[in-house]
Amino acid sequence: MWGWRRRGAGPSGRGAEELRARRREREAALRKARRQEQLVSKRLLREDTTAEEGGQDGAEIVPDPLSEDEVLELLRAVQRGSEDRKRSLGRLRWALQNKETQQKFVRSAQVWHCMAVIKDMSRVALCPSRCVGELVCGRGWEGRRSQHPLGSTRLDGSIRTLIGIFTSSLADMQMEAARCLHELSHSSDPAVAEACLPVTSYLLTYLSGHSVEFMELCLYTLGNLVVESEAVRKQLLPQGIIPVLASCIQSPHEAVLEGLGYVLSQLLQAKEAPTEIIPLVLDSVLPQHMLRLVCSGLKAGIGAAVEFAWCLHYIICSHTANAALLSLGALPALTSLLLDLASEIPQDAPEGLELLVCPVLRCLSNLLAEETGCEVQIQDERLLIALFLILQCFLQQHPFIVQECLWLLNNLTADEPFFCSALLSLDLLPALLQLLPCSQMASVLVLTVLCNIAEKGPAYCQQLHRQPALPLLLPTLALPDPEVVGQCLELLHLLFLHWPEAAADFVTQGGHRALEQHQSTPVLQERARALLDMVGQPLGASALSPCHATLSAFS
Repeated sequence: MWGWRRRGAGPSGRGAEELRARRREREAALRKARRQEQLVSKRLLREDTTAEEGGQDGAEIVPDPLSEDEVLELLRAVQRGSEDRKRSLGRLRWALQNKETQQKFVRSAQVWHCMAVIKDMSRVALCPSRCVGELVCGRGWEGRRSQHPLGSTRLDGSIRTLIGIFTSSLADMQMEAARCLHELSHSSDPAVAEACLPVTSYLLTYLSGHSVEFMELCLYTLGNLVVESEAVRKQLLPQGIIPVLASCIQSPHEAVLEGLGYVLSQLLQAKEAPTEIIPLVLDSVLPQHMLRLVCSGLKAGIGAAVEFAWCLHYIICSHTANAALLSLGALPALTSLLLDLASEIPQDAPEGLELLVCPVLRCLSNLLAEETGCEVQIQDERLLIALFLILQCFLQQHPFIVQECLWLLNNLTADEPFFCSALLSLDLLPALLQLLPCSQMASVLVLTVLCNIAEKGPAYCQQLHRQPALPLLLPTLALPDPEVVGQCLELLHLLFLHWPEAAADFVTQGGHRALEQHQSTPVLQERARALLDMVGQPLGASALSPCHATLSAFS
């Protein structure tokens, strides 16, 4: 969906790493949108700088659609093998940036080839109606062309033509054909992706022994093809895409590793990944190398680390491989990485650091959330300090990180008194309370963390009461969001249950009126009335029975 130039050879003078950083930012936005709207993410590598610079406002120039005759003429020019074939391929690549032209290129070449076959078949007294019938029924001609007795007199189909040049011995022609195929792989039309099926085996073959630039192009083309075409994935798995990627992951080249991570992340998001893809990944050397590359991201290259961190995240979310990842030491390794990332923040943090922080936080959160049967514990208060350093750093410019940090904080405090105690003893509660107004989700998560602490008993509730929590909870009760208010009522219930002095203090601050306003809200009224009963008990009275009578309202 996003175009970018790898070399920066144009007037802007941007370097390759800067361009990759910009693409990673755009990919982060795509990932966020995909989480919310199930969008498909594809990437586009382009070498051109003149045609793609766009107008003065920086808008990308898209070529006008070609007519079918113009498409066929371009294909003829490419097939002639004349001296200007490379220039014709360049024109074709530029034309294929238009979606309509992409569709015509695939369709028109099929129709054109069908008519050529009909003409040839008529010469040997064969019925042409079968050819037309099969085309109308949607069956392609790729499987039949090599068997045609008059193949020497026909013109090859579009994809086969590109494959022929793609597999030639002329490196510059190979590269131009690869760029044309890459443009097609970026199409949102499933028919175009299906038309590219015959090229997949060649793309895999060329992932060994070729130039870094060529391998990178092949990887991103594969990544684009697998993301929304189940047919492509079903063809690539038997062809050995996982062993090929496992071989490539030991490449010393950052660009190759980043492209490989992109392909793998696309595969791991497929609906059949938990049953058909992840088992193959686990049986390979990929997991340990992914973990190594993620944890060396600050030294070896942040781009590849970002891609493989998302790969680990997708594997963890499948709920099929967490025990295997834990046995590789994923939890302590990722914890150590998060500490390293936080230590970079007060100094000169590298650009795009938040793009690595986000999936690392998710991996840790989801590993802690799973019941894996492994006795793994993290008891390091430095992890809390790291989380709040990250929160402080990214709160303004990258607020989405706040939610990720709070998810991890919730999972750390949910069943572990160590982190509840550490959060209080390190005096981090005021910083946590300041996050209440950040967003709806932040409010819910902050209140959930506070509930985790209050649930640990009277000593913890006493410390919460000493902090300025109650004055901040009153404005929260006035919010129109039932989920936020409901979580606030849960927290108040735990505080009043374990530390009745908090209930008396709440009443003196006007909390009784704040609860009364929710008595008419259907989803909140039962809990609000139960709390009103609790705060109505005189301080020092035997309030255990009334308090426990309210448990049903909060169950």
